[in-house]
Amino acid sequence: MELWGARLFGDPCDECGWRWPDDPSASIDSVRRIPELYRGLVEGCSGSEQLPGLGWSVTGYVCHVADNLLSWAGRVAGVLRGGDPHVAGYDPDALGAARGYEHLSLQAALWSLEIGVEAWVPVLTEATSLDVVLLHSTRGEQRAADVAGNNAHDAHHHGWDIARTLREA
Repeated sequence: MELWGARLFGDPCDECGWRWPDDPSASIDSVRRIPELYRGLVEGCSGSEQLPGLGWSVTGYVCHVADNLLSWAGRVAGVLRGGDPHVAGYDPDALGAARGYEHLSLQAALWSLEIGVEAWVPVLTEATSLDVVLLHSTRGEQRAADVAGNNAHDAHHHGWDIARTLREA
C-alpha cells in the first residue's frame, strides 16, 4: 500500500506544519476558507513566480489545488450516487501539462479554485456524515474523512508553497 496522509507527511506535516484534525468538519471548514486565503496570499503578484526545485509557478499551484479538489469531489460524488467505490489516482503533473497551467492567468486559476471548493464542500460534507468508504487503487481503503483530511492538507501545503515562493522569489 502506498503511504499517504499523516503516515507519509507526518502529523504535523514535516514541511508545512499542518495537523490532521480528528473531526472531518474541521478539514471541510479549512477547505471552505481556501479561496479567501489564496486571494490574500497572491495579492499583488503576477502568478508566474516560481522557485527552483518546485514543480509549478504560483498560478500552477492554485490550478493544482483546484483540480485536486474537483477530482476528489467527482470521485466521492460518484460513490455517493451508487457508483463503484473503486477509484484510481491520477498524475497531477500530466494533468497540469494537459491543462496548460503555465498558460493560464492567475485570475483564471482563482476562479477554478472557487469552483473546485464550491463542488467539494457539499460532497465531502455529505460523504463524511455517511462515512462513505472509497477503495483507492494504491492507497487502499479511504474513508471520506481521510479524503477530507488529505485534501485539506494538500490545499494548505500548497498555500505554504505559494507563500514561500512569494517570500523568496
